[in-house]
Amino acid sequence: MFFKPKLSRLPDEELMQKIKQGSEAALTELYQRYSTFLLRYFTRMLWNNRAMAEDFLHDLFLKIIHNPQYFDANRKFSTWVYSVAHNMCKNEYRKKRNELRLDGIEVKQTRDLDKELDLYSAQRKLSLLLETLEEEDKTIFLLRYEEELSIDQISRIVFMPAGTVKSRLFYLRKQLAVELNEFKILLKEKSI
Repeated sequence: MFFKPKLSRLPDEELMQKIKQGSEAALTELYQRYSTFLLRYFTRMLWNNRAMAEDFLHDLFLKIIHNPQYFDANRKFSTWVYSVAHNMCKNEYRKKRNELRLDGIEVKQTRDLDKELDLYSAQRKLSLLLETLEEEDKTIFLLRYEEELSIDQISRIVFMPAGTVKSRLFYLRKQLAVELNEFKILLKEKSI
């Protein structure tokens, strides 16, 4: 007798093959694996607009449902899906180039309110600084430090050599460190 392996044990690329064959369960499994990370990515890339990020996440999975043949089985699924997400954001930037806005960051009450307010100020300033970056630099920074992707994965997503990605990250960190100098100790503690 043969048995079917549980979908949760299959690699992403095999799940995409099953989606091409019409498996809704495989799509559900991929959604469960990636929706939280992609929603966070879209939220950061789309001006902290949660509703817009949710719409983009929905649209991304619709693209997967309707066009699974666009997935190149020779690539890692995670790299491919972030490339699609990145391109969706680039298209949105083109549409709304003059309408950029930044939503506030929620401050939670803690016993050490001063420290929390400093963290809020640092996060706010970092968010504002990120909005002033070129879209490629912002994407590279967020993929590395928010999504914690490797240099090689980022390189494939943004279609640039790994050395260029490393160099840009080095200069971005240097630039941001100067701008966030007043929060130096706080930023080290929170790994921002």
